[in-house]
Amino acid sequence: MRAPMAAARWRRAAAAAAAAAAAVLVLVMGAGLPAGCAAQEGEEVVVASYGQGRLWLKPYDWTYLRVELPPSFSSVTMDFETDMDIREHMKGIPRSELAIICLMNSNPPIPDISESYLDSLLSNFLPSGPFGNGNIINQSNLAQCLPFQKNITVVRTNDQISPGVWYIGYFHGIGPARTQSKMISRGKARLVSTHITVRECPTSAFWGPYCNQTVEMIGCSQPSIDNNNSRNLLDLNIERRNSWYPREHNRRINILSQSQLVEKEVGSNVTALARMENSVTCSISNNSLCVRQGDMKFYFLDVVDLALQFEITAANFGVIEPSLICYLRYNAFPQRDLHDYSGDISHDPLVVKLPNIGRWYIAIETVNKTQMNNTASKPVLDTMCFSLKWQLTGCLNGKTGTNCSWEVYGLQRVPRRSPSIPFESYYIPSDERASLEDSHFYLEQFLSNSSHEQIAWTYFFLDVPRGSAGALIHVQLKSDKELNYELYSKYGGLPSNDIWDYYASRTSSSNSSVFFSLQNSTNSDMDLSIFYAKEGTWCFGVKHPTDTANSQTYMSVSLQGCHRNCNQKGVCHSSVDESGLTFYSFCTCDRDHGGFDCSDELVSPNGHIWQSVFLIASNAAAILPAFWALRQKAFAEWILYTSSGISSALYHSCDVGTWCILSFRVLQFLDFWLSFMAVVGTFICMATIDEASKRAMHTAVFILTALLAATGATRSANIGIVIAIGSLGLLMGWLLEFSTARRFICWPWQINLSMPQSWANFGTLFRNTLEVLNKRFRWIFLLLGFITLSFAATSWKLESNSNYWIWHSMWHITIYTSSFFFLCSMRVNSRNRSPESNYELTRQDSLPRSEQRET
Repeated sequence: MRAPMAAARWRRAAAAAAAAAAAVLVLVMGAGLPAGCAAQEGEEVVVASYGQGRLWLKPYDWTYLRVELPPSFSSVTMDFETDMDIREHMKGIPRSELAIICLMNSNPPIPDISESYLDSLLSNFLPSGPFGNGNIINQSNLAQCLPFQKNITVVRTNDQISPGVWYIGYFHGIGPARTQSKMISRGKARLVSTHITVRECPTSAFWGPYCNQTVEMIGCSQPSIDNNNSRNLLDLNIERRNSWYPREHNRRINILSQSQLVEKEVGSNVTALARMENSVTCSISNNSLCVRQGDMKFYFLDVVDLALQFEITAANFGVIEPSLICYLRYNAFPQRDLHDYSGDISHDPLVVKLPNIGRWYIAIETVNKTQMNNTASKPVLDTMCFSLKWQLTGCLNGKTGTNCSWEVYGLQRVPRRSPSIPFESYYIPSDERASLEDSHFYLEQFLSNSSHEQIAWTYFFLDVPRGSAGALIHVQLKSDKELNYELYSKYGGLPSNDIWDYYASRTSSSNSSVFFSLQNSTNSDMDLSIFYAKEGTWCFGVKHPTDTANSQTYMSVSLQGCHRNCNQKGVCHSSVDESGLTFYSFCTCDRDHGGFDCSDELVSPNGHIWQSVFLIASNAAAILPAFWALRQKAFAEWILYTSSGISSALYHSCDVGTWCILSFRVLQFLDFWLSFMAVVGTFICMATIDEASKRAMHTAVFILTALLAATGATRSANIGIVIAIGSLGLLMGWLLEFSTARRFICWPWQINLSMPQSWANFGTLFRNTLEVLNKRFRWIFLLLGFITLSFAATSWKLESNSNYWIWHSMWHITIYTSSFFFLCSMRVNSRNRSPESNYELTRQDSLPRSEQRET
């Protein structure tokens, strides 16, 4: 899609004499071609293709993809492949695990911007199918979503969705907790692959969703300038002449069925002002405006500038007058049951007030009421010919309104110095009355004056630059007296009392829209925001009394990143979509808040206190194994257990937002690393081996557990890996101990085929092993150690974002208690033998072999 150039147009219109609103009319010929012929002559061609391979979404992760559909596109095919299918059991999946794909026109979708909005999307998942069964073009403020499926193929034609920018949102986990800072983030990452193909008709001679409608461009000329120079509309340079005419400028071009061209200027309002006149004459071939019964003819009209209205009228039907039905639709082909405006133009013109800038599609069909009532006395003609008239009305010199007496200003964008996010800027009027250094301007000096009306309008246009659809428009009015202004906004055109996108006043607003917020408004203040504003031209209309001399109001308009700076409950960040063409902003909230702007309180103040107490105080359980180690003079283990408990308490103190002695990442690494070391160190301590072997095993464990803590400290699989490392260390310690004490049995190399003797040897080995274990451990403590260890593993597995504080506190208590029980289960502590015992063993080793045998 071409970058919007509307802001420059508004500045030109507000500066000096400017042209009246312009339009382009193009004829689209018959829709009644045979399907086979259309497929042969107008087969679609691929104009754009996008492929995205393995996109991984972690729990509560999301991203966007920008897709641009050119004005001439005929269809788009979207293929999605995921690693899961949740359609059948979707209702049983918590929102934190729900993976969805959303599609939205012009701005990135926010499925969980409010609970009611999210509920409406979830309720439409199953019955609607992929992005709904019908058309979604008229639901610009509503995202269309569907759950992850193994394979999804969505095909949409240009009569179902409009050209322009579309955004695909990928979400793994929705709800207010999506933006909440997580104490833990566990779960399986989801995989999605995307392939998008955009097609259009091969030549400009074909049009429509399936390229089965022919197109003929209208030739245009300017007889008042050069009667011999006929040019296509695409190459037409409109000539302008200064003259004295009424302020309101109407242009009417009659296109007759017999190539008779008439161009007529219509004037009204006797106020004489200088205006710019342009003259355009269009012609078509003979009988090309004849419609057969049951067929439709299509046109499109490009409104390229500010307009008050346009109307369409038909005439010259002949003897038998049918009803000529006209359907209008903005930015897409109209249908009988899908259009924006419709009417019988054979009697009254079809009028569109304040049309949006862009392309308007027109469909014409004939309906003979006499034939429908079965009262026809004469044969009904199969083909009806007629003339079509259209009229576009606009104002000059930066004015608008019914009497062209209301002011229109273009706002220029001023980027902020050292912005926190891309495109952060503010807007001020582009004349000398506003300073570039001030982010606001005084409103009264720009307001419209009218001596005939008590209420007036003043309009301000601004341009949201390309690539900034993930920002928001913030408008603030602040007065020294009671605020009597109303604010209307509309995308792509002039707002009014009846036509607007968003509305706000001191007493009411359009709060039904989830992309609009009006907060902290008082009798003298008005503060509103439009979330994820569409790229292009926005118009803000201020409705005000004409007598404003005694008040002073300043107005500020800005393009910001996050709503109200995340309500001071989080940090505003920015990212780029998967196409690399659009920046979007989002909030990362604190531990107690969530939602789009961190306005949802997820944890109460009392709950925060209890969570802090549990998570910090539960580390006191480290006193148990530390006390045992200190009593046994195992100083290395004492330091390990003590430092593990202290680092865990400091980490959770920082995690809940109480106090951070070091950075969060350093504290998190220390907590998990020392916790892993405490578990493995307990197993190694249970193997009574010499100090040299223990130092070697501790060194290896230091490296392994440090890697675990650095690469993925919160993985659910870590507890199993740590226990496996500890069990392996214990087994290796026992093997070293047995090999040193020569307690293993040497088996002969030859195979003994005597089964009774083999079973006897195994039985002896088993009994000796049980005897050694019975002498080594106290079974009751060993059993309690395994029970508490299983509780610790269960607590680790059950941890989630919502219950983390309780289960992780239980993890602290059970893991330290299990270490204490395992340490207490040992009967012999070879490290702390008395000197007398060591001396006795040394004396025995020094005896001659003969004495040892006698002994």
